[in-house]
Amino acid sequence: RPRFADAKFFFDEDLKQGLASMNEGLRTVTYLKIADGNVMTWYEKVLQDAEIVVGFAKDFGVDAEKAKRAAMLSKADLQSRMVNEFPELQGIAGRYYALAKGEDPDIALAIDEAYMPRFAGDNIPSTKLGQALACAHRFHNLFIGFQAGLRPTGNKDAFGMRRNALGLARIIIESGLEDSGGYGAGELYEFVVERLRSYYADRGYTPQQFESVYVLKPQSLHDFDRRLKAIGEFAKLPDAEALAAANKRIRNILKKADIAIPDAVDASKFQDDAERALHAVVEQAIADTDPLLANRDYVAVLARLARLRPEVDTFFDKVMVNAEDLDVRANRLALLQRLADRLGSVAAIEHLSV
Repeated sequence: RPRFADAKFFFDEDLKQGLASMNEGLRTVTYLKIADGNVMTWYEKVLQDAEIVVGFAKDFGVDAEKAKRAAMLSKADLQSRMVNEFPELQGIAGRYYALAKGEDPDIALAIDEAYMPRFAGDNIPSTKLGQALACAHRFHNLFIGFQAGLRPTGNKDAFGMRRNALGLARIIIESGLEDSGGYGAGELYEFVVERLRSYYADRGYTPQQFESVYVLKPQSLHDFDRRLKAIGEFAKLPDAEALAAANKRIRNILKKADIAIPDAVDASKFQDDAERALHAVVEQAIADTDPLLANRDYVAVLARLARLRPEVDTFFDKVMVNAEDLDVRANRLALLQRLADRLGSVAAIEHLSV
């Protein structure tokens, strides 16, 4: 009872103060000490969040002014008596204070949802506005962390960068956001994607399946997710393992090639029915999968490519790639290159071969 009585007192006192006054108080609270001796205050952090959230608001299709307003109020409750006594109420307290002062209910809810997911297994924000704000906070935290040299080492992660990276990735992926990848470049992209290894392992994907997509470096996290899900479906097909092994063999042959590989295949130089047959089915598969790739229907792409296995097996049974005639050899390598390029259009499936 005394605990609840304290909470009621803090709540009433906070309401008298109001979010606007709390926000002003953030001007004197340090967010981060920077290496050159300067500091960033929480108020400066919130101002920058409000600018960053505009880009995410566009991605999520929500009103930019609403998103900016939510960002400006999203950390005000850090100055409240309630959160000072009950830190786990960050965001939750802010939502109630915003509602009490007549703020838009969408903005009030976003203030709360900006902290989601709060822990492993927690849901992502339920609203697009909340998702935009949560992404903006996490992206900005990561950017500041990298700028300040706070990248975690070993088990140490005082700035919570791993948690921020996984939260950002989860919201983008699980919301189905068709992200442009503009906030996933270079070192930051690598850091975010590395957090997804355990995330996908918990969902039943093997390290080999993850690696097959990772090596292609899709800059969009949503695209990464679609490719990996397609690989998961491909791996269930009866021809998947054999085709992955064949692609691995093809890659090795191409890597060891000691002559220039032509850009185009010359059908007039074929000498064996098996290479003619493979060329025909490869060209048909390319024509069939071009529109599927354009629509990012990766499951259909891989299902179509799996049908190439009989001709690929026959080719390797009947045809010597490294023929003595250099023109014939080069043309066969060009055929294999064309096949390999299409087999690797969704993921590096050779990683699936043990």
